[in-house]
Amino acid sequence: MRDEIYSDMKIAMMDPVPVAEEPEVEVVTDVPVTENVNIEENNTHYVIDYSKYLGVLEIPKIGLKRGFYNVGSKYNSIEYNVTMVEGSTMPDVPYGNLILMAHSGDAYISYFAYLYRLEIGDVVYVTYAGVRYEYHIVNIYEVPKNGVVAIHRNYDQTSLTMITCTKGNDDTQTVYISELIG
Repeated sequence: MRDEIYSDMKIAMMDPVPVAEEPEVEVVTDVPVTENVNIEENNTHYVIDYSKYLGVLEIPKIGLKRGFYNVGSKYNSIEYNVTMVEGSTMPDVPYGNLILMAHSGDAYISYFAYLYRLEIGDVVYVTYAGVRYEYHIVNIYEVPKNGVVAIHRNYDQTSLTMITCTKGNDDTQTVYISELIG
């Protein structure tokens, strides 16, 4: 978790975030697990400001809560964040598909490190424009890691697609297809 905070601080140094008035509270752009995190090493309390993001991805089963930026943002990079893929649509677009990708593995930028624990039927939330959208995973499959990902989804549903490297396999990526509920 310390590495994730350092990653967020690296982003914050690129575009400074105001420091809260209380000396023990520093505002950083994100910590993916919870909104308030107590770091025991120096007893600093961090508060996450999600207002800077276009949207927030939340997967309760794996403790992931991470903001993402618009395609045109300099912070919409797999080296910093969960990344929105060009051509994505937001959850309020009927029959659209929001496509997000992130690293897996054990680096501090591996925000999708625990996606492998997800199963069909698990819940994923995306908050966008003040509305929380609920998705359920309907398909999980692997594709060769060759720079092209085939997305197999129902075009009669509004979808969320998450893409990351496959755990334990350097030759494939795993695709998680979710459909909007309601």
